[in-house]
Amino acid sequence: MTQLEKGMIYELRIYHAMPGRLPALLARFQNHTLRIWEKHGIRQAGFWTTLIGSSNQQLTYMLAWDSMAEREKRWSAFLADPEWIAVSTETEKDGQLVQNISSELLAPTAFSSVK
Repeated sequence: MTQLEKGMIYELRIYHAMPGRLPALLARFQNHTLRIWEKHGIRQAGFWTTLIGSSNQQLTYMLAWDSMAEREKRWSAFLADPEWIAVSTETEKDGQLVQNISSELLAPTAFSSVK
């Protein structure tokens, strides 16, 4: 059994907002994205903004997945959801919100407090 088959997988995602667009990005998550995720069974493990670091224009969050197959199924359904496509288009009518996104899939170690 590989590490990816053993247990929870956490996805660390970092959004680098366009200059001055972090408030709009936060509003989109709070007012729209989380509700659409809930519809698709996507579970968040936390959201953070950066106080001290390379940029204060970042949104960092983690998602919890039971397996890679679950991630593929649920994330694909979310991205194809007509409501998400409409929200994304509407919230970017005044310009792009995100410069780039980094994503890492993480497996907890045996000694992690998060399993």
